[in-house]
Amino acid sequence: MTDDPTRPSGPFRLGDRVQLTGPKARLHTITLREGGELHTHHGVLKHEQLVGQPDGSVVANSGGHEYLALRPLLRDFVMSMPRGAAIVYPKDAAQILAEADIFPGATVVEAGVGSGALSLWLLRAIGAEGRLVSFERREDFAAVAKANVETFTGGVPDNWDVVVGDLAEDLPHTVAAASVDRVVLDMLAPWECIDVVADALTPGGVVVCYVATATQLSRVAEYIRATGLFTEPDANETMVRGWHVEGLAVRPDHRMIAHTGFLVWARRLAPGAVPPEVKRRASKSSYGDEDVELWTPGAVGDRQITDKNLRKRVREAERAAEGARLASGRPGDADDADGTEHPERTA
Repeated sequence: MTDDPTRPSGPFRLGDRVQLTGPKARLHTITLREGGELHTHHGVLKHEQLVGQPDGSVVANSGGHEYLALRPLLRDFVMSMPRGAAIVYPKDAAQILAEADIFPGATVVEAGVGSGALSLWLLRAIGAEGRLVSFERREDFAAVAKANVETFTGGVPDNWDVVVGDLAEDLPHTVAAASVDRVVLDMLAPWECIDVVADALTPGGVVVCYVATATQLSRVAEYIRATGLFTEPDANETMVRGWHVEGLAVRPDHRMIAHTGFLVWARRLAPGAVPPEVKRRASKSSYGDEDVELWTPGAVGDRQITDKNLRKRVREAERAAEGARLASGRPGDADDADGTEHPERTA
């Protein structure tokens, strides 16, 4: 046990967040406070029943229903915390920490901060000796992120700076050139910031971009490649499928966390360095106006039909329908073939 109020272990204390798993596996996340109570249709659970109890304890409410009490893990917290913007899922955050090689003591820049989910993972990875600078264009999103980080950590970390502004404009005034170890970009158009990121990164530093669509992935990868300042970009996506394991009933879950986003990353080259040429099979790795033309509707067979051709096809369709009526032998259909009108038929 420890008296460190920021350490997520030891007996429950007032101010701690506790995740309660009750009847039918329903979750309740509460913040312990003096005189606090959790009211459900199963009864009342007083917060004071949890104070002093160790993690993993089971307590009963006034109705005799038992609850398992645990401190929420970081992945639990980020999935349930208030959101100003969409969060980076834990599966993607884990990959970012791995692909960017976030290490204790690192100086890291991220943009945008969103709701603070990735900020929490980064702060944990860099430790007390590291520094995190988070950029966010919207002040309201930044406020949500700060509140979420403070809620989980017990205060705003001293080694975390939140800058409300545009990374492309403010980064050169915030950090010294070649002083940043890692940069993580979670934004709509990360290619707009690659140039200033290159100036801020130390040689060998890593930039990771988190994008949602294949078109964003292509554009940012091509931009990184075209600068000549980075190694060849790599890209992947992560999909997680859970499994139901109970006795001999072992099967994949019916639901899974599939595509959430793509990661593309590269390392900063030393100034003036030219990497060895990568030998590839003959192909066109970039594109120009002539390539775009190849993907126009007409080039792929989606040609606009002329009025004359359309009238011809209408006549062909009518003749086919007429032949079907004749073949079916429906009464009076044969008369339709010679254009005879049938007044008894109404529309």
